[in-house]
Amino acid sequence: MMNKNYPIYKTTFIDDMRSLVEESAQNFPNDIAISYKEKYYDKEVRKVTFTQWRDDVRNLGTSLINNNLREENIAIVGENSYGWCCSFFAVMATGSVTVPVDKELPVEDIDGIITTTSCKAVIYGKSAEGKIMEILKNGGLKTVELLVSIDQETSVDKIDLGTRTLTSVAALEAKGAELYAAGDNSYYDYKIDTTKLASIVFTSGTTGKGKGVMLSQANICLDMTLGMYNFDITRKTLHVLPPHHTFGSTVNYVGHLSQGCEVYISSGLKHVSDEIREQQPTHLILVPAFLEVMNRKIWTTARKTGKEGLLKLMMKVSNCLRKVGIDLRKKLFSSVLSAFGGKLELVICGGAKLDEEIIRTFDALGITVLNGYGITECAPLISANRNKYQKPGSVGTPILACRVKIDNPNEYGEGEICVKGPNVMLGYYNNPEATAEVFDKDGFFHTGDYGKLDEEGWIYITGRKKNLIILSNGKNVYPEEIEADLQKVEGVSEVVVYAGESRVQKDKITIVAEIFPDADLLADKGITDPQKYFEDQIKELNAKMPPYKAIKCVKLRDTEFQKNTSRKITRFSIDKTID
Repeated sequence: MMNKNYPIYKTTFIDDMRSLVEESAQNFPNDIAISYKEKYYDKEVRKVTFTQWRDDVRNLGTSLINNNLREENIAIVGENSYGWCCSFFAVMATGSVTVPVDKELPVEDIDGIITTTSCKAVIYGKSAEGKIMEILKNGGLKTVELLVSIDQETSVDKIDLGTRTLTSVAALEAKGAELYAAGDNSYYDYKIDTTKLASIVFTSGTTGKGKGVMLSQANICLDMTLGMYNFDITRKTLHVLPPHHTFGSTVNYVGHLSQGCEVYISSGLKHVSDEIREQQPTHLILVPAFLEVMNRKIWTTARKTGKEGLLKLMMKVSNCLRKVGIDLRKKLFSSVLSAFGGKLELVICGGAKLDEEIIRTFDALGITVLNGYGITECAPLISANRNKYQKPGSVGTPILACRVKIDNPNEYGEGEICVKGPNVMLGYYNNPEATAEVFDKDGFFHTGDYGKLDEEGWIYITGRKKNLIILSNGKNVYPEEIEADLQKVEGVSEVVVYAGESRVQKDKITIVAEIFPDADLLADKGITDPQKYFEDQIKELNAKMPPYKAIKCVKLRDTEFQKNTSRKITRFSIDKTID
């Protein structure tokens, strides 16, 4: 998996969002840019060429300018859609600021973000319409002058809008086309300052309330320009991730469309498996949680069909044959690969460290998995492995022009990962105190992640600073390391390790493993006492670890852990009491 002489890939330099749209249309005019279904059950797949996408973005942008929306903050809230994509690019191409909002947030949080950022317009999808209506009925959206429905059918006009104007993306595009045809060149006449604020992205908040990350077009465009040197972007991808996150908007849209890759927009999580089989993507962009589910399905299916042992044997044989230059993976595992559409070659996985065993499993089947590392504040990509230049357990080397250091390393070289480069945010919106806290005197951004660098500059993630358990003897315990071991225990569906809080002994620290079991697997194995089973498994695990890391309490839960829309467990929502 290592080839130090393996070259970086060709990429397209991205100046700004408007030039990205224009140059993509010039380079790939008749190629498919975006494909989607209006409804999941539709037979017809709508296909939009790069030329048509350019025209739609330009027309929408022209109309926004005509509505006095230049250099204004504009919220986009709703499900992933073609209209969401066009709005994202059009807003920034006109010099305004996008404020992507998670549609799953409570109405008070949606209104809070829109009002706090003084948004003059809100572009919303069908899935967010009910919440927008509720906010309006409650007297919210006080700064908003224009409401724009991504879907033409809307019921918002049934309520009192006050002085606000209601329209749709389609209506704005039609008006913009008329204006442009009549000689309105305002869309192109504006000079974009790539260093100015272009997007305010609120963090997912797995450990508490999110903050508004301020990104410039330079942050986003340079991050993707430099990041795409690491990847051999193939012909077609399936957009699964929430678009309001930087991983979803920046990597899936900005990165792919700049390279001429077709982006199929998923109809939602419950349809992903079917869509992968139907749309046959050649690569996917995912977070670890998705891959963990996919991996679990492979082995669950094999177990239920009585082929688990055979699959393991075939993988061993295949790996041996590859060592002598014989690659039979497509033939040997055709039935497994067909579940992924039959054409899947590559998965780029970011957001968190991925279990090495999962990477090895997919590699044995014929699918390359590249683990990378990124956070919203870095637009988001910081580092990545490459196809033929990887280190197991690592999240790769920093992207070009990105400097990484380890702050205050311990005896093992582990400390906080700090980043400096053109991808690092401008700061937190209206929060100079929080901004000052995360930048040191040398201009390095402190990520809040712990890790280490090896002698060749490869990054290894240890865990999150906020999750760190500090024992009374000063020893540090990284929950993520223990969780990775526990995930390998049969019957563990989800697990979180934390410091249990005792009501009786306030200063006592008890390391707890809270598990959501795979009930079907336990039933198949004939396990009738899950509590005892997991306690026995953890005793074996404890015996292999230093005593200070030992798990002292095992809690089982009946439901999945609460998650945000990128499928990360929201640790702050867990009840950590043990008595």
